[in-house]
Amino acid sequence: MRHNFKNLKIWILAMEITNDIYRLTATFPKSEIYSLVNQMNRCSVSMPSNIAEGSNRGNKHFQHYLNISLGSSFELQTQLLIACQNDYLTKEKTEKLENKIIEFQKMTTGFINKLDNNLSS
Repeated sequence: MRHNFKNLKIWILAMEITNDIYRLTATFPKSEIYSLVNQMNRCSVSMPSNIAEGSNRGNKHFQHYLNISLGSSFELQTQLLIACQNDYLTKEKTEKLENKIIEFQKMTTGFINKLDNNLSS
């Protein structure tokens, strides 16, 4: 079964997170451009990109891409906390964005499980 990625709630949320990250990292110190900024931007881009790429495959392969997207979200969550530790963003901004990332992780995990159930039935 093929999925239209633009209609998937997880893709929409991932796109929103990517947008938030780009806006946020634009405010980081210039010294971070090639390290934390670059890593956070790449992780955030990886989330919706892998959903889109996998959506055109069968469910088994789609799950693989969803897992990569999920992995990127955990990586991004860690980098967000590192940015907060370095006072590049406020606790409030960190929490707000971290909650979105956690929501994405829950939704994506649920979606992977749903695909899993479809494969076994």
